[in-house]
Amino acid sequence: MFKFTSSNLESSLSSFKQRGITEFTLQDEAVLSHKGKLLHFLQVFQKEAGDVFLTLPVSANVLDMDVCKACAELYCTLEIPFSGLSKGGSYLFDKKFFSRRADMLNTLGLVFGFDMNFACDAGDSVKAFRDRLDFALSLYPNHIDFPQLELAGISDSADKSSIKQPKPSATFSTQDIKNCRETAFAVSSFYSYGRAVTWFLAVLAPLKMTPSKFFQDFAEWQKINNCSLESGWKPETAKHAEIEKMQLSFLKFKYDEKNKPQLFDVVSNIVRLNGAFSRCFGEGEESKIELGYNPEELLSGAAMDIQSFFDNSFIENSTVKIFMGEDGVEWRYC
Repeated sequence: MFKFTSSNLESSLSSFKQRGITEFTLQDEAVLSHKGKLLHFLQVFQKEAGDVFLTLPVSANVLDMDVCKACAELYCTLEIPFSGLSKGGSYLFDKKFFSRRADMLNTLGLVFGFDMNFACDAGDSVKAFRDRLDFALSLYPNHIDFPQLELAGISDSADKSSIKQPKPSATFSTQDIKNCRETAFAVSSFYSYGRAVTWFLAVLAPLKMTPSKFFQDFAEWQKINNCSLESGWKPETAKHAEIEKMQLSFLKFKYDEKNKPQLFDVVSNIVRLNGAFSRCFGEGEESKIELGYNPEELLSGAAMDIQSFFDNSFIENSTVKIFMGEDGVEWRYC
């Protein structure tokens, strides 16, 4: 692992290719917290190391249009703290602010994720955490990270000390913290490591559940199926295909429970096709999958309304091959 100081970072960018550096995380707070310095860094980075995957742990306050446009020219992801402010014993969270920032990021096609915590600030509560979670998922983040879940895997004491620890309070009991930790693990497993951003809200809509309730139920399902936080199962080391099987098993259970089993075949087609695309893009894995609907329709906006898709699309059984083409992931009939 290479580390660079603030003084030599910019001059070292041109050597990244020679050193074999393919991924880089900027951790210089002096740059990350200053719009002008960050914009300058991004411009130099594009010129000197534009092929390197860049991770920016950056506050939403810094993300104006100029910074976001510069990020859009790079191969990068943004890690954004998704938190509020304690004031007078209350926990305040500005939804309008985050909504505007997310709209801008999505319009520009940027990949971004949120860092969330719970029971760390005065006035926070289970209800407030679930409300933040529901709101966060409505903004289409690529992933949601919970630093408190990562403590066990961190050996550096300095890194551990920088992560806020949940503490019981008048509004957050010890049991509440345990339940929220399990819910957070369910989100990480199903949504983040399950690469569900493309289809999650569409698949959730027919169930008429909030995201937080869905993940509370999934956390209980994980306990029964020996893949919970307490079981020691680690989604970060699991193959995506394994997580996809879990997703489909739980979704079938929920669609049966909600008396909508007829819609599950559409859901299964959408999840499996998008999963195959993600594995081809992420791992270079080619695959063949059997579908019951037209692949183009399954990848279109029409598939984002499950009930309408079921009502209006024709069944078209086929086997398709997913592979990496010249312009990205492609499919063709077998």
